[in-house]
Amino acid sequence: MSAVRTLIAPVGVALATAAVIRLCGAAQAAERDDFLAGRSRDCAHCDLAGVNLKRHDLGGADLTGADLKGANLHDAKLAGAHLSGADLSGANLNKADLNRADLSKANLRETMLYAANLDGAKLADADLTDALMGTARLARGDLRGAVLCNADLRKAQAAEANLTGADLSGTALDFAFLRGALLSNAKLVQSRLISAELPEADLAGADLSDADASGADLRGANLAYANLAGASFRKADMFEVRLDDAQWRDTVMPDGTLR
Repeated sequence: MSAVRTLIAPVGVALATAAVIRLCGAAQAAERDDFLAGRSRDCAHCDLAGVNLKRHDLGGADLTGADLKGANLHDAKLAGAHLSGADLSGANLNKADLNRADLSKANLRETMLYAANLDGAKLADADLTDALMGTARLARGDLRGAVLCNADLRKAQAAEANLTGADLSGTALDFAFLRGALLSNAKLVQSRLISAELPEADLAGADLSDADASGADLRGANLAYANLAGASFRKADMFEVRLDDAQWRDTVMPDGTLR
């Protein structure tokens, strides 16, 4: 009998586990159906890849960890939405309202965010590699440790955004507005800051090697300990810029001379 009980016990556990999985799957399917039918705004960890949610009102929705790869969220209302850990790679979020949304640790690789409102959004440790974010609004956004390699942020409005330790290597920031932005220890290797506005920005310890900051407004910015090797500041405004212990090598100064 003891041998029989020994055999029955694991079989019972396996059956119970399978039943729980089926129930969870059914519950998640029902949650997804309710979400797509507009009966609910919450669908955490749901499979929503490729869905069309254009212009939907999803303000405050819980989409934590959801799969939204390639989804159409053009002009959607997502203010205050919970999207931490969500997969939005390749999604269309052009003109979407993501004001104060939580996108921390989200996958936003190759995501379209043209003219999106991300003011006050949480994007810490998010992956925005190759994201298209021209004219996007990021004022006071939290992008600490975010990866924005090769992203397009031309004419973006990012005043007082926190980009501490972010990777902006190869990023296009032409004509971007970054007044008072925090970029200490950020990577801006080979980035484009042509005519960007960075007055009072904190770039202490940032790596700007081979960056192009021609015509940039850097008045009162902090570039102490920054790596400026190979960078170009031709015609840039560097009035009262802090340059304590900055690293120089073939750096093009505002007057065109090398330092």
